[in-house]
Amino acid sequence: MTMIFGVPLVVLTGQVMIGLINGSFYALLSLGLAVIFGLLRVVNFAHGAFYMLGAFAAWMLGHYLGLGYWPSLLLAPVLVGLVGALIERTMLRRLYDLDHLYGLLFTFGLALLLEGAFQHFYGASGKPFASPAEMRGVIRTDFVTVPIYRGWVVVASLLICFGTWALVEKTKIGSYLRAATEDATLVQAFGVNVPLLLTLTYAFGCALAGVAGVLAAPIFQVSPTMGSNMIIIIFAVVVVGGMGSILGAIATGYLLGVVEGLTKVFYPEAANIVIFVIMAIVLLLRPAGLFGKEN
Repeated sequence: MTMIFGVPLVVLTGQVMIGLINGSFYALLSLGLAVIFGLLRVVNFAHGAFYMLGAFAAWMLGHYLGLGYWPSLLLAPVLVGLVGALIERTMLRRLYDLDHLYGLLFTFGLALLLEGAFQHFYGASGKPFASPAEMRGVIRTDFVTVPIYRGWVVVASLLICFGTWALVEKTKIGSYLRAATEDATLVQAFGVNVPLLLTLTYAFGCALAGVAGVLAAPIFQVSPTMGSNMIIIIFAVVVVGGMGSILGAIATGYLLGVVEGLTKVFYPEAANIVIFVIMAIVLLLRPAGLFGKEN
């Protein structure tokens, strides 16, 4: 049996794979946070609630309408994005000119409201959500055993993350978004509908959380508290990567997921806090984050 640092190779690669799976969710969720903060300057504490909404939307589409996994994967994020757009148009936009603290408090209260409402109607226990039949089973090699669905999660997350990065950094609409964050009045003077742009940005960030929720539903049970269990870790990931840095959110999400997985092998007692230890070190050495820009 091949050993590395006294640990069987199959155990090591298995934990790396688990880290990549967790990192896929960290990257997707922190990406949505980075998009919203980077372009709207809103600390969206309700992001975990939108993640939960995505999972529940997929479960409801299956439970009440009989839709399968693949239609739910397409429709649930759209529904979550529409909810996000409605919230932005009716409430959140009133806070843009105020201190960031007001946006944080509003989204924190919104998260509590959504979580409490779903606990009231569906209870605190989780709801099962089956993975698609064609993605059940495992792929076995000499070094690692990978459940097919979990491998799909990693691939889907990579495609969505880098597709979003390309959209924001390499397209015309992305250039409008970046310009609007610098000088919204000037951009509007050139005929760009900035309020609509901001609404679509918030809706898109919420939809990314919804996608993560649908992908997570077959792995974790669909429950009202699934977002609150994740959001603190996601904020730590965003801080390490750099608030508002899209590439930083993606890279740090995967990196910290793998670090967390390896910590479970070499020092299991620290696995639950290693991300926060790294965050503290990064804040001491580079307060803007690994990929953030110093003011």
